[in-house]
Amino acid sequence: MTDLKRTPLFETHRALGAKIVPFAGYEMPVQYPAGITAEHNAVRTGCGIFDVSHMGEFEITGPDRNAFANRFTCNDVGALEAGGVQYSAILTPQGTFVDDCTVYRFDDKIMVVVNASNRARAWEHIVDLKLGKNVRLRDISDDIGLLAVQGPTAEALVQPLTETILRDVGYYKHTTGRIAGVDCFVSRTGYTGEDGFELYCRAGDTKQLWDALTAAGAQPIGLGARDSLRLEMGYALYGNEIDDTITPLEAGLAWIVKLDKGAPFEGAEALRAQKARGVTRKMVGFRLTERGFPRHGYPVHLDGRQVDIVRSGTVSPSLGYAIGTTYLPAEAAKKGTKFEAEIRGERIPAEVVSRPFYTSGSVRKD
Repeated sequence: MTDLKRTPLFETHRALGAKIVPFAGYEMPVQYPAGITAEHNAVRTGCGIFDVSHMGEFEITGPDRNAFANRFTCNDVGALEAGGVQYSAILTPQGTFVDDCTVYRFDDKIMVVVNASNRARAWEHIVDLKLGKNVRLRDISDDIGLLAVQGPTAEALVQPLTETILRDVGYYKHTTGRIAGVDCFVSRTGYTGEDGFELYCRAGDTKQLWDALTAAGAQPIGLGARDSLRLEMGYALYGNEIDDTITPLEAGLAWIVKLDKGAPFEGAEALRAQKARGVTRKMVGFRLTERGFPRHGYPVHLDGRQVDIVRSGTVSPSLGYAIGTTYLPAEAAKKGTKFEAEIRGERIPAEVVSRPFYTSGSVRKD
């Protein structure tokens, strides 16, 4: 049995009474005593703080760094200026997901952030593509602490702790600064649909930063609320909406695929061929029209036959009804299509609805 890793805040979570569960090779807090619904609502109405130090970070330096990043990601790194952040994906030759990722461009380097569960696989994939490129690759994941501060009051809460003018940090932009005496990369990004920041620091400084932010009023939030918040926004999660059998074109992520960016990338030819012939399935959001709790893995039926499973599902704390994601045949993947989700042997009516499910978040659009 593989030993589970711990973030620098493991003992802090335990002292706060968190329920600890195995997740992506780590012991992580799924919820604190307040409970998932209270934590979810705290992020929607105030400010929550997440320990996401389990995420993987890769650093790329050298003269060919930007061209190399364009080789292994499907979005266009060339369109990214220093100080910019880009949502993208690392793909297989078949055009399916090795992982989704975010790309940070600095003046002198690129940083790529991947999911903890795919860290080893993504690293091996990137190293295999290095070939003759003049770059240096470093897996800096264990050296980095990462906190996400999310909610409509996030900026107001963090600003007194730093001299960096946070309102000047645009959406999907980043800068460097000191917060509560800790050197950070400050990124206006997140996974909740609310305004906020992801703060990258040295692993050894993570607790100092956490303590300062919670003392200022940020409420600790676990993985349970992180999942319900991201699902309300319709954001993809590897292992649920996306995996190595699914392409970005099927997952509704064609916007991160730049087939004409002028640089060949892994999976491009497969995606070009799929685009030409058309996808046969598409990811959709749905709501149940009767009471029920759709969980990951439950069968989904269309016209009397199983066509997929529930990819993600919950009873939305913000909306008060059950929502989820699944894949339907392309011709049926449109708003209003009726189908059924099988819950404990009973088929519950569902219908396709628009995403995001929740549209009242405070996330900045600039």
